[in-house]
Amino acid sequence: MEPLDTDMQYSTREPRPATPGSRLNWLFIFPAIGLILVLIFAADAFIFQPIGQPFDLSGVVDTLVGLMLLLFAVLIAALFWALAPRASNQ
Repeated sequence: MEPLDTDMQYSTREPRPATPGSRLNWLFIFPAIGLILVLIFAADAFIFQPIGQPFDLSGVVDTLVGLMLLLFAVLIAALFWALAPRASNQ
């Protein structure tokens, strides 16, 4: 009989070290939202206005501008959070 191998190596799960820009990656949603809003305004101004306004945005312009101001404030707060130094877990 040969001896049992009792020198087992146990692996522990450690959190991955975060890359410096990992908090900034999710902020790419803001340019996408801005691009969608710009396309909505451009579609209303260039395509649908000459053919009798079937897609009239004049009633919701104040709401869309308010949404853009809100998203700007959220972007500023998110940038402060993303660029803040990380707290050490020691």
